[in-house]
Amino acid sequence: MIAITAKALLTPLERIEQPIVLVEGKSVIKVATRTETEIPPGAKHFDYSECVLAPGLVDIHIHGSAGHDVMQSDEQGLRRMEEFLAKRGITSYYPTTVAAPLDATLRSLEWMANSIESSQSNTGRAQALGIHLEGPFLSHIRRGVHLPENLLQPSVDTFDKFWQSASGHVRVMTIAPELTGAVELIGEANKRGVCVSIGHSDADLATARAVIASGARHATHTFNAMRPLDHRAPGILGEVLSNPSVTADVIADGIHVHPTVVRFLLEAKGEEGAVLITDAISAAGMPDGPYQLGGMDVEVKDGRVTRGGSLAGSVLTLDRAVRNVMEFAGWDLRKAVRIASLNPASVSDAQQKGKIQAGADADILALSENGEVRATVVRGQMIEN
Repeated sequence: MIAITAKALLTPLERIEQPIVLVEGKSVIKVATRTETEIPPGAKHFDYSECVLAPGLVDIHIHGSAGHDVMQSDEQGLRRMEEFLAKRGITSYYPTTVAAPLDATLRSLEWMANSIESSQSNTGRAQALGIHLEGPFLSHIRRGVHLPENLLQPSVDTFDKFWQSASGHVRVMTIAPELTGAVELIGEANKRGVCVSIGHSDADLATARAVIASGARHATHTFNAMRPLDHRAPGILGEVLSNPSVTADVIADGIHVHPTVVRFLLEAKGEEGAVLITDAISAAGMPDGPYQLGGMDVEVKDGRVTRGGSLAGSVLTLDRAVRNVMEFAGWDLRKAVRIASLNPASVSDAQQKGKIQAGADADILALSENGEVRATVVRGQMIEN
């Protein structure tokens, strides 16, 4: 058993002063205050008296980090990436595809699925919980850097091929709702427990409303690769920003979305409906230079990832995004942590993640009051920075 004490704890729905968290194996078994519970005899004690405890962060949209691209079959690269993420407070993540040739996508999904199934034995590393399928069901008009020859019309048959190669581990799917066949596919994905996220889309308001009514419930990197908001034709963004039943994620690096617009989104969605993501590529944590994104050549310079002049992912980490939200929107640490932990876990139906309570997985951070990671616990294993 280990006992963790600190100045405060963010559940993240509330702040508890002078907490003690007891961990047995990979799970939290008790959360209390120091006045309520003493450190059990024989427990290994970790004290972070100047820090705040918070849930491990959950990134539901990430293409790579530390030199590794998640579509590559590279066990050493994967280990390096997961160790890097854990050091930055990201304890869970969803490897995210890009639109690629069908055979290459199927091979990548099989590799990702095998990695997910073997991750239970990994220690000291972030844990892949499922797969985010970004593409190929995207709008040609709003495709970003996804290659046009790799985009496909929504099809249950094609999706089933992905599902089978992924051994059922697809948990999030981004789709442009205006494409022919989208409504049918959204219905099928919902039946299989997949969170359908609308994005890379030129949809109008009526179309967005219709697919949300049919089961879509999230929005991918809001504002990016979407029809712009117009005061007379609000389009997809009008529905995403105004519908409280829709959660929306954002890349809060100050590059993809201006800090003022990040603040606007956070005010519109609130701490219940906003989600932070990174959309990070293999260059995260690495120096400037050429990198790969799902087989595409990209360039990183001064924190910007581009391909042919267009943004192509980021080098953001989720802990940095938390601190950026505190700066951009004036949010406190609790609210900023919530939208990077509990909210993404809820979107992806990871019920044991994103919170500190009895029965939850022991994914815990020790943070400074300004959000700097001092230590990470991943499924009960302590990693001190």
